[in-house]
Amino acid sequence: MTDSLVSPLASPEERDAEASVRPKRLAEFVAQERVREQLEVLLHSALRRGSPPDHILFSGSPGLGKTTLAMIVAAELGGALRMTSGPAIERSGDLAAVLTSLQAGDVLFIDEIHRIAKPAEELLYSAMEDFRVDVMVGKGPGATAIPLDVEPFTLVGATTRAGLLTGPMRDRFGFVGHLEFYSAPELAALLARSARILGVAATQEGIAEIAGRSRGTPRIANRLLRRVRDYAELRSDGVVNVSSARAALKVYDVDDMGLDRLDKAVLVSLVELFGGGPVGLSTLAVAVGEQPDTVEEVVEPFLVRAGLLARTPRGRVATAAAWRHLGKKPPNGTFGAGTAGVPDLFTVDSQPDT
Repeated sequence: MTDSLVSPLASPEERDAEASVRPKRLAEFVAQERVREQLEVLLHSALRRGSPPDHILFSGSPGLGKTTLAMIVAAELGGALRMTSGPAIERSGDLAAVLTSLQAGDVLFIDEIHRIAKPAEELLYSAMEDFRVDVMVGKGPGATAIPLDVEPFTLVGATTRAGLLTGPMRDRFGFVGHLEFYSAPELAALLARSARILGVAATQEGIAEIAGRSRGTPRIANRLLRRVRDYAELRSDGVVNVSSARAALKVYDVDDMGLDRLDKAVLVSLVELFGGGPVGLSTLAVAVGEQPDTVEEVVEPFLVRAGLLARTPRGRVATAAAWRHLGKKPPNGTFGAGTAGVPDLFTVDSQPDT
């Protein structure tokens, strides 16, 4: 896994740093207004009825606040929060132990729920619908299913790959909220709040500079704020302003679009080594010295969203915007230049490569 400063994935150490700036209630949560309003109606109506709300699923890219919202759900409901992840639940017995230990009104949060093992997923169906699990005792013809009651609870699932969820699992969630990327003003408001909590002296212009390079992701914004704070304390007057933000992010190789060394290496390889593409994922990964899954999962999503890279049936292609970002003139036929050629091959959902 890459240690990129603008990766949306969090290391275990970083989660401790994130905890201090997480909002605790819905009213403190910045942006995602539609999801926030829908959640408020769902949770408060359940509180008035005195019963658990429908199960909740949050989908969206890493770093947008799915875990934070799960914590807020538990806080709003006044219940305890139990946290686990799909990869950690390898057997149905593991899940049964967690479910039977829940108290009435508790919230169970399963991160990356699309990666839960199939036997555990099937056990979860009855727990979600009937608040009951059937535990198998014994093996072979003598095996017996023992039904165990589960206290009424609310399941909050989070996924970065909603398309990998099975239909039966998706249908059992009464509320599905998709988290969008943040706008620069929304990130600026989030950073201003984080700066107050962390005791960082920052100007509006300095915060705006960081927000504009944060790729629409709160986790990246808070990470960049901490790095700019470090730079300002060591090499400046301790104030996060435009000059200190620009100087710090130059040290960390984060440009004005939020691209870092690896992002630019991918674009440079596409443009200078392969003439703009198309080129396969594996070949591109070798060219930049990274694993293919790192390029596909960490680098490509933002480059595609920023209009700098296209995924086609024949391979990855640098767009006209990518050529211009590197200070080069795009040749005729480049995708995004308004001419024929590569645009005819463009398919976002394709999975090219060999």
